[in-house]
Amino acid sequence: MQSTCVVKNSRIWIIAITLVVMWVALTGCTPLTKGGSNILTQNLSVALGEATAASYDFDAATGNITIDTLPSSGQLLVGGTLEYNEGREPIQTVGMNNDLYTVAVSSDSVRIAGFGFAWQDCIVETNWQIQLNPEPASDITAYSGAGNINLNLAGMVLMHLAAETGGGNMDVVLPDNAFNLSAAVKSGAGNVTVALGSGMTGSDSLLATSGAGNVEIRLPVGVAALIHASTGSGKLMIDPQFVQIDDQTYQSAGYANAADKIELTLETGAGNVSVITMDN
Repeated sequence: MQSTCVVKNSRIWIIAITLVVMWVALTGCTPLTKGGSNILTQNLSVALGEATAASYDFDAATGNITIDTLPSSGQLLVGGTLEYNEGREPIQTVGMNNDLYTVAVSSDSVRIAGFGFAWQDCIVETNWQIQLNPEPASDITAYSGAGNINLNLAGMVLMHLAAETGGGNMDVVLPDNAFNLSAAVKSGAGNVTVALGSGMTGSDSLLATSGAGNVEIRLPVGVAALIHASTGSGKLMIDPQFVQIDDQTYQSAGYANAADKIELTLETGAGNVSVITMDN
């Protein structure tokens, strides 16, 4: 009888250990640490030096990114704070090629326990707060696998923007007096809102897409624009000042002959697409 009890108890322990191992394998965390990772903060500080142009690449893994501007009279090219889960310290890389500086910041993608899937919730949400010097001509790339991205780039000299989130919302303010600006903002499922600045010159372009959310564009009154808009199941709501050319194309009067213009490509799988004109 005692031998039978020992065998049964052994089987219970084997089952319990197996379940714990499966939990760690599937989530990358133990039951005691799940959702309890410590949040630490790393400072981001790069001197302006001789930079007259800058290329930025920010990859926050699944965290949130907020970018705005530093005072133009400051001595920093970029500053801010980067939250991270303990054991996943961001990697900062700075390169200097004459007056062109490159700054790359990426979240450590190595998990701290197990070999779980990236979408499990053992990694606590983090926030990156970044400020950029507005004076150098800038090329910005910002990526998050699931977080929100908020970019207030008013006042910057922006040449190129590529911002993408796998599932969060995207809120972008583009600068006044943009020249030949190329911008692409994408969300896998969230809402995308972009406000364009006044005084755009040259041939500018904007691609704004969402897999399932709404896409809203705010244009200055009087801007010459060609709009390609499509939605899988939502509505197209385009300011009536733009003439409808076909089911998915709208154009401002005089666009074809305008020296300064912008071409917009707006897409969503399930939400609405809206274009609003606003006085600045």
